[in-house]
Amino acid sequence: MITMHQLSKIFRTPDQDIAAVDTLDLSINEGEIFGIIGYSGAGKSTLVRLLNMLEQPTAGQVTVGDKNMSELKGRELRKARQEISMIFQHFNLLWSRTVKDNIAFPLEIAGMSKQEKDSRVNELIDLVGLTGRGDAYPSQLSGGQKQRVGIARALANNPKVLLCDEATSALDPKTTDAILELLTDINKKLGLTIVLITHEMHVIRKICHRVAVMEEGRIVEQGNVLEVFRYPQEDMTKEFVKQITEPEETMDAVYELIDDENGPVVKLRFVGEDAEQPVMTELVRHCGVGVNILQGKLSKTQHGSYGTLFVQLQGDDEHLKEALRFLEEHRVKAEVLQHD
Repeated sequence: MITMHQLSKIFRTPDQDIAAVDTLDLSINEGEIFGIIGYSGAGKSTLVRLLNMLEQPTAGQVTVGDKNMSELKGRELRKARQEISMIFQHFNLLWSRTVKDNIAFPLEIAGMSKQEKDSRVNELIDLVGLTGRGDAYPSQLSGGQKQRVGIARALANNPKVLLCDEATSALDPKTTDAILELLTDINKKLGLTIVLITHEMHVIRKICHRVAVMEEGRIVEQGNVLEVFRYPQEDMTKEFVKQITEPEETMDAVYELIDDENGPVVKLRFVGEDAEQPVMTELVRHCGVGVNILQGKLSKTQHGSYGTLFVQLQGDDEHLKEALRFLEEHRVKAEVLQHD
């Protein structure tokens, strides 16, 4: 659906040339939710603007569907952009217009008749969960409702691709989850390809099928979200995965509990179906060890579950060795933690 080949964007200044996007290759499949994650300055926002040619590439090409966006000009480019919509961190609504009028704006530009326009606007209001709020102004809406208006407006012309540039960064966690659920629902109902730019691994974990990690203008790692969670290769990826699996406050609390006299503290990782099996019950039953559960978390991804559990194992050396072998045989990755 979307292909980037040797894509580069260099910003030239009097002092230096800055490669915001550096000879990047990436493919995104039709109908998938693809996440691009990176810290500020990684080049994410520049990349997403290259997809709809709001930024012209210095080199390389972008193909969306069967169109080479890099070669389009004028009317052809404007027509191609109608199939690529975008939502933003700060909503970009027209504050003097009602919800209905905000959503209708791209339909007015497209020259749609009033009857068709009104029907389409009402359909979109229902789709994004704003029934009854059509006559409200943006100042009368919550942050989540404003983003729902932004999503409805982006869908007005039946695009094939939806670009989301930090679309949940200005929202609280509960509202973020509600918007992510809405995007998932839209993806399933409309078969829409969604490209989601973020610096939050929670957003990736919640709805994305695949993810690419971006650093200094390059893609340093990519893959199925669950596999990236399971086997992060790059240091940058490991940092992002820890946002979900090993929050700093969790690790501080766990390290305070390390006490060799009471048995080793072990970090266990469960992936996919293994995360939902009664492995710990079987461990106690078969290996004769005591298990003191210290901390645990189970996260859902689009491709399965990912669980992290911190336990203290109690027993003699032979039983402890047997327990670690048992965990390995049951595809549970076990790491005995030590004080730094």
